[in-house]
Amino acid sequence: MRYDFDEIIERRGTGCVKWDENPNQDVIPLWVADMDFAVAPAIQEAIRKRAQHPVFGYTHVTDDYYDAVISWFHRRHHWDISREHILYTTGVVPAMSVAIKALTMPGEKVLILSPDYNCFFSSVKNNGCEVAESILRLGSNHRFEVDWQDFEALCSDEKTTLFLLCNPHNPTGRVWSREELEHMRDICKRHQVRIVSDEIHGELIMPAHTFVPMGTVDADAIILNSPSKSFNIAGLMMANIVCRDAATRRRLNRAININEVCDVNPFAPEAVKAAYNDSEQWIDELNLYLWDNYTALCDFAAQHLPQWQVMPLEGTYLVWVDVSRCSNHVAAYCNEILEKTSVWINPGTMYGPRSGEGYVRINIACPRSLLLEALNRITKI
Repeated sequence: MRYDFDEIIERRGTGCVKWDENPNQDVIPLWVADMDFAVAPAIQEAIRKRAQHPVFGYTHVTDDYYDAVISWFHRRHHWDISREHILYTTGVVPAMSVAIKALTMPGEKVLILSPDYNCFFSSVKNNGCEVAESILRLGSNHRFEVDWQDFEALCSDEKTTLFLLCNPHNPTGRVWSREELEHMRDICKRHQVRIVSDEIHGELIMPAHTFVPMGTVDADAIILNSPSKSFNIAGLMMANIVCRDAATRRRLNRAININEVCDVNPFAPEAVKAAYNDSEQWIDELNLYLWDNYTALCDFAAQHLPQWQVMPLEGTYLVWVDVSRCSNHVAAYCNEILEKTSVWINPGTMYGPRSGEGYVRINIACPRSLLLEALNRITKI
């Protein structure tokens, strides 16, 4: 392995949300979705080079930025994107709010697959819409699946105008297959429901699984993507909205400006270019390390936490664990773990009060020694 993902990097005292949010210096944070790994060397060098210029004014995004994005998705995912289809903004969550503002009217319903990333709920509600939850069901081998009958019933509601997809899915770790995405597309088209796909975790894919961009399945879908999660550069704040239809793109662009998320900082484009142009080996090695972390968690739980049922991980670095045999109130269980062991994990109810009860979400994107220390602590309660 060329990169040292085992290195312990001290992040306390850097204004880090993950490590400085809780004043307890003994806390091991396995909650918020960022990684404790050094970013790829090419990205570090790109930031250093830009920082050598002493002026950090308003930033013009140049053609080589778009070239990097287009090249990455062409060679990595066989998805051809045209330059004019790309709108940039400050992050995928702002992009999500932009899409909802541009494509819905207050009072309409936005369909999601629940449990789902907590910002899906807030973005929908903050734009005056209602959340329509299609709750995922547990299929064979503890693999979450879409309840297609329920999904179509919700799409058929005349108030449902938008489907907000998480692909790959946070928090369950599913990587949707092409067949599943095609089924979503067909149902949505049948009921005139637009698809917006959040694909921020699209590069975090475990062995034997393949990420399929929704843009290769439905050319009319609006795609939200960014290297921020996969390359650990979320703090630099940059994302893309990919939309083929010119009229829809104009509405999205107007919403970007209405929401005042139209400007990016001078470091962000440089980091994105370095990620997409020069850091492909880093992401491949990262995924292998994350898989080994997941395997270590599964092995540890089987031996020391047999009451846990660890769900299959196909993508992301966020592991969904059934802890219903430990407690019938998962928020209280997580609080107990934090208070007694100083390990911070998220209760599943953050991702759906009904669908997330009985589950926790664990961020495994940290050095393996830290992960195992946290798990060892949890066995003490």
